[in-house]
Amino acid sequence: MNGLLFSLVAFIVAIGVLVTVHEYGHFWVARRLGVKVLRFSIGFGKPLWKRNFGEDNTELVIAALPLGGYVKMLDEREGEVDPSELSRAFNRQSVKTRIAIVVAGPAFNFLFAILVYWAMFVTGMPGLKPIVGDVTPASYAADAGILSGDEIISVEGQPTLTWEATVLALLEAGLDGLDTVAVAVRDAGGQERHLQVRFETPDELLKKGGVLENFGLTPWQPPAVIESLVDGGAAARAGILPGDRIVLADGVAINTWAQWVDYVRDRPLQDIVIQVRREGELSGLTVRPDSVAENGSEIGRIGAYVQLPDEEQRATMRVVVRYGLLKAVPAALDRTWEVTTLTFRTLWKMVSGKASLENLSGPITIAQYAGQSAAIGLASFLSFLGIVSVSLGVLNLLPVPVLDGGHLLFYLVELVKGSPVTDAVQLAGQKIGIALLLALMSLAFYNDLLRLLD
Repeated sequence: MNGLLFSLVAFIVAIGVLVTVHEYGHFWVARRLGVKVLRFSIGFGKPLWKRNFGEDNTELVIAALPLGGYVKMLDEREGEVDPSELSRAFNRQSVKTRIAIVVAGPAFNFLFAILVYWAMFVTGMPGLKPIVGDVTPASYAADAGILSGDEIISVEGQPTLTWEATVLALLEAGLDGLDTVAVAVRDAGGQERHLQVRFETPDELLKKGGVLENFGLTPWQPPAVIESLVDGGAAARAGILPGDRIVLADGVAINTWAQWVDYVRDRPLQDIVIQVRREGELSGLTVRPDSVAENGSEIGRIGAYVQLPDEEQRATMRVVVRYGLLKAVPAALDRTWEVTTLTFRTLWKMVSGKASLENLSGPITIAQYAGQSAAIGLASFLSFLGIVSVSLGVLNLLPVPVLDGGHLLFYLVELVKGSPVTDAVQLAGQKIGIALLLALMSLAFYNDLLRLLD
């Protein structure tokens, strides 16, 4: 299965699972509180498959557009209701019952995230130790004294066992508005250093680009050392040999294999003048990458494989975070709370203009992450599901009409004033909500396209 198709399948599976969880929350609570459910739909648009089930003959639908779903309940505002079933109509329920049904969707997303994180902590959450690769010259990390090969062991006193924990800790420091962040590192010899990273403004980590990029470092990656060659490939034709280390390409320093791969991919059928280190000496060669088709575009490829660290070295770079059945519960709760608060705070920073809106992601980027996480393994995919489930819960709680949070806002107003919000106000709110959602979706899709073309 090619990368594009794999990412699409992973995306559909992820969205299908998370939407089902969300809508099942509405469905389950509505049924328990005596409201009749007419339809449970996964997806929008034309039904691809449907069947009826249960005492109420509820229609279960899988629709063509897998970007959401809905639960349709008996409601006098949407059609005539048999007098014998008026007591089961949604609009006839008390405001507290309606609030419970609306809140249930996001609540189930948070509960699902807790379950996912619990399962991950019990089975073991693998990760890579935060060992620094390249440090960008004149960056905040470089100015603080962080060096290539250092392992980041804590940020603001918070232990950072993995790169994921490191990114979350740095993001939290950025959201806290700190202009000085304490970072502890350990070099290859085991010597620890306690550093102070000073930022020009408190929101430097929240600007356009990723947290690590803004900080000025990248995770360790294998150097551009050739392990083996494809017979007849561009590398073999150019005279590259196993064991060669690529150090320069057209005068540009090549520090990692990923950097070399990107350089080659961007230059199909173009001569690249390289310097390789061979048995301690530099040699000059010219390689002309072959052109191959990938996902509808032409990329360069030379037919060479990277020399990876041996098993002993790889073992020192891995870490598995694991807890017992009971200890995994508070760990899962803490992780869900951490991701939830970080999501809310990041959205607020975007709204207030202190975080770049270019960090907003749409369906294309989410699909790419889905495919990448699924390709790494089940644990990585579950982590992705946990993050997106929390994001879906947070998004639906925003006080925007047409979202759950918008309905919740109207019901809270009803609780205070003692009567429902007028139909005219609700209609105006829905129009505003639809406009806001369309603007948000357009911005997210635009950001996705920029990332594809970048």
